[in-house]
Amino acid sequence: MMAQSKYILALLTFITIGMIIGSLFQLAFIWRLEEPSGTSHWENDKEASLLRLGLVKPEILSWSPRVILFHNFLSMEECDYLRAIAKPRLRSSTVVDIKTGKGMKSDVRTSSGMFLSSEERKYPIIEAIEKRIAVFSQVPAENGELIQVLRYETSQLYRPHHDYFSDTFNLKRGGQRVATMLMYLSDDVEGGETYFPMAGSGECSCGGKVVKGLCVKPNKGDAVLFWSMGLDGETDPNSLHGGCAVLRGEKWSATKWMRQKASF
Repeated sequence: MMAQSKYILALLTFITIGMIIGSLFQLAFIWRLEEPSGTSHWENDKEASLLRLGLVKPEILSWSPRVILFHNFLSMEECDYLRAIAKPRLRSSTVVDIKTGKGMKSDVRTSSGMFLSSEERKYPIIEAIEKRIAVFSQVPAENGELIQVLRYETSQLYRPHHDYFSDTFNLKRGGQRVATMLMYLSDDVEGGETYFPMAGSGECSCGGKVVKGLCVKPNKGDAVLFWSMGLDGETDPNSLHGGCAVLRGEKWSATKWMRQKASF
């Protein structure tokens, strides 16, 4: 029994070290692509243009939970395109019922939203965004759910929650959610910050209120990548996050959830 326990401990240690090394390689890959001196290398490269290499600037905001802010992740035209597709099809947002795994209306989430279709996923602009998400997150595109576009109007919010599932229904297709890419599609918004209450020990403004934790101000074209699973392969409680109340204007965003395996 003791020998078996030692074997399991050694295996878990090996896996954890491997994931840490993989994470460091991922960050090194991102930094190498985005180094300012290398911008000229991509000028005539179609693939590099599609990925916005030299324009996207990563900024590490937190290690626990793991949160990276990508400045200029989307172009202004891409932001407007996503909003135009979504606007006629917006419906009241729902949350997952942990008993049934199905969506239900709740005062926890008061925005309106819609999902892009599988067919729209093949459109050139959407395909480019999908590929960019896959490269910068290092999660295969086929592991991602369909992009959801959301609109938050004045006083609307999304209370703190986890993106990972606590029901078995949603785990059957694609496994657990590993990471989330949250892209901002609008400017001129007061409030509407993305709030991570378990990140850091400082204070920030969330919907006009001073709170403890980390707040990311919505800025058109920027994107926040955060992980719902830790380096040990377990769900990370510190990934708790929410959308602060909008005080003025409209906050538009697009969300891409990524799973452990392909099924979408």
